[in-house]
Amino acid sequence: MGTHEYEADKRNENILIYVNGEIVLRSEAKVSVFDSGFLLGDGVWEGIRCHNGHLVHKNEHFKRLFASAAAIGMDIGKTEEELEEIIVSTLEANNMESDIHLRFIVSRGMKKTPYQHPKVNVSGPTIVVIPEYKKASEDVKKTGIILGTVSIRRGTSKTQDPKWNTLSKLNCIVACIEADRLGFDEGLMLDVNGYVSTCNSTNFFVVRQGEVWTSTGEYCLNGVTRGSIIRLCKENDIPVFERNFHVEDCHTAHEAFVTGTFAGVIPVVEIDGHEISGGKRGELTKRLQNIYKKDIDTLYPPSD
Repeated sequence: MGTHEYEADKRNENILIYVNGEIVLRSEAKVSVFDSGFLLGDGVWEGIRCHNGHLVHKNEHFKRLFASAAAIGMDIGKTEEELEEIIVSTLEANNMESDIHLRFIVSRGMKKTPYQHPKVNVSGPTIVVIPEYKKASEDVKKTGIILGTVSIRRGTSKTQDPKWNTLSKLNCIVACIEADRLGFDEGLMLDVNGYVSTCNSTNFFVVRQGEVWTSTGEYCLNGVTRGSIIRLCKENDIPVFERNFHVEDCHTAHEAFVTGTFAGVIPVVEIDGHEISGGKRGELTKRLQNIYKKDIDTLYPPSD
């Protein structure tokens, strides 16, 4: 089990993918070996849900995309409205309406030779949209996942700022591999100061005596769903704090959960061999799942 478990859908075998102005079959979707994204992981990306014909938290995702691009000195070359048109046209070409998860990727584009400096780039950005029918596993939302602390630490703003959503995810990948080798569903990652930061592909929360804690956010990705949960806690009079805390605080937590664009809120039932909330989904976690689902359904109702 894991945070990205989903129900297999055979329709994904024949989806159409947008690649730099063309919409092509999945089997024909390709980028050059001279593309900056392939050569160097030089680019940015967003994972966005489509629910009832709406792009969920579209503004927040585009804000993060452009902020990440600006941080690495990359001009996307298009407005938010133009990017939305690209996404919508891809969804329409596939007749997709709901239960869709799409990966939106922008690399720095083609290079004339394999070298890191942008001065050898010879084209504008490469834009790719990969939409898939993906419905998160309901079993995982109920039974939860197991986390383990890994040795890989989060970077800093002076190395590779973890708040940037770039294609260069190697430290998260290595953390994922370590967690898998140790038998965990995800790796719990600490920051450079030894405080709990995030998981390798999701944001992390604990519940202690009715309070919801998450990291300060300094060393983790600025998760869109993370932000929604913080907002919803405040709107529903649930005490929530962005603060520093240690992994030992997690071992004795009453509940724990992770958040992500794809699955929303997922319970954590064990951390480093320590059973959480009796090894089952906690009551506040379940409540937040329902609050989050209601919020999405209210913000993005079915089209008439």
